Amino acid sequence: MNYNKKTVKDVEVSGKKVLLRCDFNVPQDKETGAITSDKRIVAALPTIQYLLDHNAAVIACSHLGKPKNGPDPKLSLAPVAKRLGELLGKPVIMAADTVGEDAKAKAAALKPGEILLLENTRFEKGETKNDPELAKAMASMAELYVSDAFGAVHRAHASTAGVADYLPAVSGFLIQKELDFLGGAIANPKRPLVAILGGAKVSSKIGVINNLLEIADTIIIGGGMAYTFSAAQGGKVGDSLLESDWLDYSKEMVEKAAAKGVKLLLPVDTVCGDSFAADAKSQLVKAGEIPDGWQGLDIGPETMKLYCAAVADAGTVIWNGPMGVFEFPAFAKGTEAMAEALSKTSAITIIGGGDSAAAVEQLGYASKMTHISTGGGASLEFLEGKNLPGVACLLDA
Repeated sequence: MNYNKKTVKDVEVSGKKVLLRCDFNVPQDKETGAITSDKRIVAALPTIQYLLDHNAAVIACSHLGKPKNGPDPKLSLAPVAKRLGELLGKPVIMAADTVGEDAKAKAAALKPGEILLLENTRFEKGETKNDPELAKAMASMAELYVSDAFGAVHRAHASTAGVADYLPAVSGFLIQKELDFLGGAIANPKRPLVAILGGAKVSSKIGVINNLLEIADTIIIGGGMAYTFSAAQGGKVGDSLLESDWLDYSKEMVEKAAAKGVKLLLPVDTVCGDSFAADAKSQLVKAGEIPDGWQGLDIGPETMKLYCAAVADAGTVIWNGPMGVFEFPAFAKGTEAMAEALSKTSAITIIGGGDSAAAVEQLGYASKMTHISTGGGASLEFLEGKNLPGVACLLDA
């Protein structure tokens, strides 16, 4: 895939109506509907501000949640419009629909320097089906399409890809940054390239492991998926998370890494608990020697040393997935050690969204990382080498 795409800076925006796809899929309090984190709104500000400062009329759109049967007042973007207005220090006009009479009238009346937010794109049934009629209706309100919702570019929806069939399409600053860092790490990494893969399941990372075996110098395995690798090599894993359908695959990956000269590092010791709980009793055992009735919940101290040494002299490090059950303080030490090691290395450090991003932020190391991806699913598919529809549709630079 070509990661070199045109951005808002490569096109004339002054006096134009710009359809801007943002990622305003913010977390909300289930009871009150209050936004509990405005990080995604803040992340969109540089592109919005650039467009407004350069005399564009901005028609912003986004999905929020997963409405089941059309419009759902609980999933309205009205709270987002209010917060966005506070952050911009100017009113955000809110449309009552996505492509209906209200949206069209407000878009038609919109002046340069003003911003309109369309209602939740997923209130339209055709959004997730990438319905060309819906895409055409959205595009008809504007003269240029700017995509800045990296968290949604792995989906071919009407508002993420379809509209680019009817409008010239370029990226905003958020997507540009993701393409620079993630694209750079895949296409032309500063070496050695070290990939740290954690999280629960091997099955969710197959494509990533396959792709990284072609480009990485070292792959580090942690988290729940490590026990499937351990069992594949004859280790005892007790009651640990185990995907028995993926034992052969795990064995193959170890052999493939050896054949390609890629270092594949697996845990040498494990902290296990007698239950999956924050207050579980714990004991340290050698990897592959987890007793019955116990389950691996974190990497052990020798593994931490081994993994930290592997990233110390790296050129680029990509990290996707925690090393243990970091939500439980007693089993967060491996993830903490990894985050601390990355904060001290001079490597380009890229955190691939989702749980790894949450862990790094929770532990206070976010500011020490080169780049924290804003898209969990999108960054995973990026690392798999997949074509992302919401990026492929943008004009090449």
